[in-house]
Amino acid sequence: MNSPIDRCNDGSANPPRLRRDINLGTLAELPRASTGWRATHAEQLALLKADGHEAVQIWQPTREAARAARDAGLAVTGICRALVPTEVDAIVREQRDLGCEITTLHVGNSFESDAEMDALAAAVLEASARHGHPLYVETHRGTMTQDLRRTLDLVERWPALRFNADLSHWYTGHELTYGGEFHARAQRLAPVFQRVRFLHARVGNPGCIQTGLDDPGDYLSHFRWMWQRCFEGFVRGAGPGDYLSFNAELLPQKMGADFWLHYAQPRVDLAGDRFNGEPSDRYADAARLWQIAGECFEAATRAVVGAPR
Repeated sequence: MNSPIDRCNDGSANPPRLRRDINLGTLAELPRASTGWRATHAEQLALLKADGHEAVQIWQPTREAARAARDAGLAVTGICRALVPTEVDAIVREQRDLGCEITTLHVGNSFESDAEMDALAAAVLEASARHGHPLYVETHRGTMTQDLRRTLDLVERWPALRFNADLSHWYTGHELTYGGEFHARAQRLAPVFQRVRFLHARVGNPGCIQTGLDDPGDYLSHFRWMWQRCFEGFVRGAGPGDYLSFNAELLPQKMGADFWLHYAQPRVDLAGDRFNGEPSDRYADAARLWQIAGECFEAATRAVVGAPR
């Protein structure tokens, strides 16, 4: 049997790189004043292509949604949820057949026993190997990776697992800054950081999972530190054509009439401003996160392979 996919590869001879992708939730419910607002979905996709994005990530993509992205010149990656092992293979088969290059997965519901976590991990690795498809487990609240200690133990038992790092769930949910101990706590997460092959980019603080980028505090420097360690893990051992998909995922307060997410936290003092109370322009923040990620990737490359000669 083949091995599960570790790194994504574009078939080129280019050095390992960071690929600028984006989760389409970032464009959901944008205020009209946002630099990313467009009247139609097709116009939004055209904007993404013009701004240099290579792929879009779609939650449970349909054939129509995937076709629209490809018609705009964008590759497609997928995201889904699997609660039991038998669901994993079907998800991978469906998303691969839709043309998704990568699938990231919310796995379990956080109430699993160790044996149930093991069964889910085995299903992830088997599906990736069977279909030759990159399949990355997301670090996310409400899933089997919710708890730090249990996730580290899972990696020890299943070292071939690879991850989509959505680190605000851990930074905020586990209050990694507690006691002024951020670096001591974050360093213990090295076994996960070393296995990150996809990244959902947002920053949070100890009290809010998604913030603007100009709030006071050390949180942005902490995310830089974590991202660089993730990129070092990717670069170490990477070869020609390998890439890590970097996706801003800056979600709104709600989608539609009543699907409440509570990610962008509207502020009463900004209720009448041009962003309808959202603390910042999410699309502009996505561009800034890409710039920050590039700086982190350069630092990671220097740390692993040395300064360019």
